[in-house]
Amino acid sequence: MTNMIEYQGYYGSVNYSNEDEVYYGKLEYIRSLISYEGDDLKSLNLSFQEAVDDYLEFCQEENIEPEKPYKDNFSIQN
Repeated sequence: MTNMIEYQGYYGSVNYSNEDEVYYGKLEYIRSLISYEGDDLKSLNLSFQEAVDDYLEFCQEENIEPEKPYKDNFSIQN
């Protein structure tokens, strides 16, 4: 199962591991690797939102520009 969730303009994947019996995902469309997990969909969504909030807070504390998701089309010019 793979679906997407959205929060504050960031997108996250939703996956389920039968082996571990846990939902998990990562922020999509940015280069940084930010992951989250939960025992059910509600806790996964809360974990996703916390991950986004933590990422934005970290960027603010370090005075760096947070990456913006690049979900839309883009063109490459020669």
